[in-house]
Order: sequence, then C-alpha cells, then structure tokens
Amino acid sequence: MHICKSPRQRSLALALAASLAIAGSPALATVTDADIVNDAKTTGDVVSFGLGTQGQRFSPSTQINTKTVKNLVPAWSMSFGGEKQRGQESQPVVHNGKMFVTASYSRLFAVDVKTGKKLWKYEHRLPDGIMPCCDVINRGAALYGDLVYFATLDAQLVALNQNTGKVVWKEKLGDYAAGYSATAAPIVAKGKLITGVSGGEFGVVGRIDARDPLTGKLLWTRPTVEGHMGYAWDKDGNKLENGISGTTNATWEGDLWKTGGAATWNGATYDPETNLIFAGTGNPAPWNSHLRPGDNLFSSSTVAIDADTGKIVWHFQSTPHDGWDFDGVNEFISFDFKDPKTGKIVKAGAKADRNGFFFVNDRTNGKLLGAHPFVRKITWATGFNLETGRPNYIEEGRPGNPADEADGKKGKVVFSAPSFLGGKNQQQMAYSPQTGLFYVPANEWSMDIWNEPVAYKKGAAYLGAGFTIKAIHDDYIGVLRAMDPATGKIVWENKNYAPLWGGVLTTAGGLVFYGTPEGFLKALDAKTGQELWSFQTGTGIVAPPISWEQDGVQMIAVTTGWGGAVPLWGGDVAKRVNFLEQGGSVWVFKLHKN
Repeated sequence: MHICKSPRQRSLALALAASLAIAGSPALATVTDADIVNDAKTTGDVVSFGLGTQGQRFSPSTQINTKTVKNLVPAWSMSFGGEKQRGQESQPVVHNGKMFVTASYSRLFAVDVKTGKKLWKYEHRLPDGIMPCCDVINRGAALYGDLVYFATLDAQLVALNQNTGKVVWKEKLGDYAAGYSATAAPIVAKGKLITGVSGGEFGVVGRIDARDPLTGKLLWTRPTVEGHMGYAWDKDGNKLENGISGTTNATWEGDLWKTGGAATWNGATYDPETNLIFAGTGNPAPWNSHLRPGDNLFSSSTVAIDADTGKIVWHFQSTPHDGWDFDGVNEFISFDFKDPKTGKIVKAGAKADRNGFFFVNDRTNGKLLGAHPFVRKITWATGFNLETGRPNYIEEGRPGNPADEADGKKGKVVFSAPSFLGGKNQQQMAYSPQTGLFYVPANEWSMDIWNEPVAYKKGAAYLGAGFTIKAIHDDYIGVLRAMDPATGKIVWENKNYAPLWGGVLTTAGGLVFYGTPEGFLKALDAKTGQELWSFQTGTGIVAPPISWEQDGVQMIAVTTGWGGAVPLWGGDVAKRVNFLEQGGSVWVFKLHKN
C-alpha cells in the first residue's frame, strides 16, 4: 500500500533513513524542520538565509565581543576563481562541517569550513539569452534534508546532494526569454521550499511558490499582481484554483495588470509564530505611472501569505501607485517590542523600504504602527497617515506625464530623493534583541527622473522612464544607521564615502559587522557605533556577514567581490566608484590565540 507523506513526514523519514546507514558508515547529519526553526538560537551552524527564517541576522555567540574583536584575524580565504567575477552578494550557509556559498553566474561551492578546501563546485550552464536586471549575482542557498538548493539566472531551481554536488532535481521557475530570472536565496518554511522570481523590469508577473523540497513539485503558487489566479496541488498532483489575488481591475485599469511586475526578487522571510511568509514585492510595470492609474496592488508592498494554503492574509503597500521604482522588496523582519504608549508587547515586523521610510507593522494583521524616515532627504511624500496607512504625497515630486507635453516624448523632469536604488536596496539590515535596535545600511542619493512612452514587448525592457543618479553629499553616500523601532529615532550613524551595498550582522557580543565597497569588513560597537576593528579584503563587499561556532570557536565569514546594481545603474555615482576592483572570494575570521 502506498502512503502519501507530507513534506514534514518525508523529512523525518529521510533523517531516519540516514541514521540507519550501513554499519561502519557515518550517519549523514540532515537538516530538519527543527534545525531551521531554531537556527537563530543555535550557534553550531547557519542553515537559513538571515540566520533564522525571521531574518534578524543576530548571532547569540559572545566570544568575539567589544573587548576581544581587536584580536580578530583571517582563518582562511577561498577564491571562486576563473574569470567570472562581477558582484558577489551571497550569504553562506554552514552545516555538518561544510560551507555552501553561491557565486556570480549561477555557481555553487561546497567548502570544508575548517580548512577552506573546495570540496565540489556546481556551475550551471546558462543560455545566451538571459536578461538579469542588476548584475549576474546570486544571494545564497537553502538547506533541507541532505540537499542544498539555489536559483539560477535562467530562472531554474536546482537541488543538489550536499555531500557529492550531484543534481537531484531541477525545476523551471519561469521563461528566461520573457525576462524571468531568479537571484534570491530560497528559504524553507514548515517543510516547504519557498522561492520568488526576478524580472520586474521586463513586465513579468511576480509570485511566491511553495514546493516539496525533496521532489521539487509545486504545492502552491501565489501571484503578487492583482487579478492573477493562484493555484494549489493536491496529494495526487491535481492542479486546483486557489483564488484570484485581489480583485481584477480594482486597482489596475485596463490590461496592464497582465504584465504588472511586482517581482519578488529579494526572497521572503517566515515567522513560525503566525505561520506567515512575508514577501516584499517590486515595482509595478512599467515605471511610467501615468499609464496605469490606481494603487496597482500588490506591487511595492509587503504581502503576508499563509504557509499552509498560499493565500494572502494581509498586505501593506508602502508605495501605492509607485512612480519612482521604489519597489517594496526589502526584507520584513519579525520581532517583538514593548509599545511605549501602552506598555504591551507587540508582535511586530519592520522593513527599511527603498522609498526612504522605516516601517513597523503588526505582523499578525499588517496594521501600520510607525513610518519613520531613515534617510535625511525624501521628496515624494511628507510622511504616512497611521490611520489609513497611506502616504501623504508631494504631488510635484511625481515624474510628469509625457502626454501633457507638446511632442509627447518626454514628461517633466523632477528631482527625486532617494534615488530609485533606494534608501536601502538588497543589502540586508539586522536586529539585536539585546539593544532593541535595527542596523540599517542606508544610502543618501538622488536622481533626476522623467517618464517616456512605452509598450510591452516580450523580453524587452519595460521601463518608460529615464534617470540620472547623483550624490547628495560630497563626503558620503553610504551610512549605517541604528534605528529605534519604537520611536523611529536614529540612535547613531557611521558614514561611508561609497554607497553601502552589503548586509549587516549583529551579535550577542555587542557588535555590528558590515562591509564596504572600498573592501573593508568592519566591526562597530552596537550601542555607540564606534568602530572597533576593520580588515581590508582587497575587493568591495556587497554581501552580508555570518557567524557560527566551529569546534567551540566563534567564526565570522563574508563573501567579497565588488559589483551589483551600483556600477551598472548608478550614473554619476558609478563614476565615483569606478576605481573599485572586482573579485570573488570567501573570507573567514577567528580570534588570534596569544
């Protein structure tokens, strides 16, 4: 008799089979649901993007602290090799003595964490017609059972054996010829492999998928553009309609919702307490907002999706009717805090948005609790109405309509801050339960932006806008800021000449680690922002650091290699950093023994 098992049951069966390995053979240490749920609390490994599915990027280890960090030295470094450098935005994951790290051009490496020796490499064969928006990067892998997963630039999802690097299964996420790609690290939530898609600049339709991690088969798919049907698959593999996202034409006039963007290109987080997957959605397509009247749900939003059913439980739109390419893809981090007004503990979530506002929402229902500027200059809105959850627009801050001009070719040019690269972009912030602060890698820059006529064509850029990005200040663009989510106050800041494009790690040792495009990995005092340590890696850092303990010794690691969107899209800013050199390595650090 054949018995169908849930993904969780199959995971347990897999772990049991591994533990009953042949006599004399070591049992394989598989990654379980419990390992993933407890990732933020355990120190011996890093099995999920964000050091826990909630994405706080907090390490409970204390060996490396404000007093000892001055003794931090390199333990080993491994080069990705070859000529395929470009941007390296990957967060490594670590389990069972191996580090798994992705690299540019859809490569995945397994490395011995003690020595830095390469164990195996998988190099995905990419077709000539791929259309990545913002460099040939990848942000990381996921672990489950004895498999390691990552997404590729031609919009495939690949599962490999952790020990051998052999491909176990591949599944297609979208048609790369239509502009679909994939760059985000997958996550595993309640026994389901969760992925998004990239390609909003090509008029794709954003969505979040849940798959059986052992087979790759779809369990449900949820579009993030209003009007598109969601689907689920029953235990027999039958495809069932799972409800339309939103209401057709409610916030999109005409047919533009059919190519509406809202790509989920930065992945998702998951909160086990509410059983909700939080996905940020990108810009509506095209950029020219005058072609698509309405709020254009669910673009530039946070959507909360039931992990079991794939249905949208709530949404919060951070930039309704986005006309600046502000996206809303930045990570939504679950945390608890005491409401200063009521004294009650609130189950909250926070996001530092591309549009320059730091949002705090009730993560159970999406209610807006706070919207605080985390950059100094914002020209599109004066703030948010906490009752309605909507922005107070500055109407003259919206790029003009080309149809209002005599020749109809170019709308009124406006000065806009932040630039479309955002007050914060893909670079991940961190939260410390010790200090109660968020550490936000922000950028202060502006743009001249204008709208142009455009029509959708499969596989072609679908912008309808032009732009030039400019620095606001002569002495800095990047600035790491400590934000108090309860008050919205900036507690301290640390400025950087070049834009910050790498993520942040905070630790129970009272430290904040982050990298700069100039090549420095830095450690700051989490309470004061004072710089306590730095190391020059030789190439720009655009990735988030991690920490774990190997044989009882705390380690810090970061992927290095300058690239990403800034040198490709940055205009005058790109010229400002054109002296930076590319690379591609993993650096690992530990305390020097006297």
